[in-house]
Amino acid sequence: MHEDNLVTPGERINGAVIRIVIAEDQALVRRGAAILLSMEPDMEVVGQARNGVEAVELAQLLHPDVILMDLHMPLKGGVAATREITRALPGTQVLVLTTLDDDETVFEAVRAGAHAYLLKDAAEDELLETIRALRRGESRLTPQIARKVMDQFRRLAPVSNAESLREDTPKPRSSEKAASTQRGVLDTEPLSDKEEKVLQLISEGMTNRQIATTLFLAEGTVKNYVSRIMDKLHANTRTELALLSKRQSRPE
Repeated sequence: MHEDNLVTPGERINGAVIRIVIAEDQALVRRGAAILLSMEPDMEVVGQARNGVEAVELAQLLHPDVILMDLHMPLKGGVAATREITRALPGTQVLVLTTLDDDETVFEAVRAGAHAYLLKDAAEDELLETIRALRRGESRLTPQIARKVMDQFRRLAPVSNAESLREDTPKPRSSEKAASTQRGVLDTEPLSDKEEKVLQLISEGMTNRQIATTLFLAEGTVKNYVSRIMDKLHANTRTELALLSKRQSRPE
């Protein structure tokens, strides 16, 4: 393993230390982030990866709580690495770091299952708070990132409309499923009033427990609502749900 892989851990607070892997191909950025995070008493940098291949390997080996993921890395990009990690390790949260130079890559990172998105020039406090928010089960998006993703959704809309004109043509069920997957969030079932309220609270960053308290429901009931909402909106993560809620609430 590379010499940067281990950094002295911070002091644990009630055993709740956040274990972090940093995936970044620029050595100065990677080491600077490691020093910053290791100074926090509730954070521990357990590994550093120079490319997407190392990121996946370290994630599988260390099972970190959070991975700081650069999108543009050699050997394997951040999107592909994020997709592998989120599928194999649902308990690991991916925080994508981007320079916003590629709209399509940012959109694909959302689809890959990342849980939070920050610009590389974000303030130190914002980075630290986002990591802690992920530990609490929240999702975070900067306004710039949300706008990029919304632009991608809008660009896909004409494709969805064109396909809807052909829906009266009989087709095998397998083709229907493939078309539904391609349309994704753009062809959805209506939500009930309660589901709309749960979606709104998700978009505000609330956890299932917080939603349950707000709506006077059992936490298990909220989990069922979230699952149904994901099925109806063809979403893979809570972050996608938050983005969809923002999109639906935009004035026409």
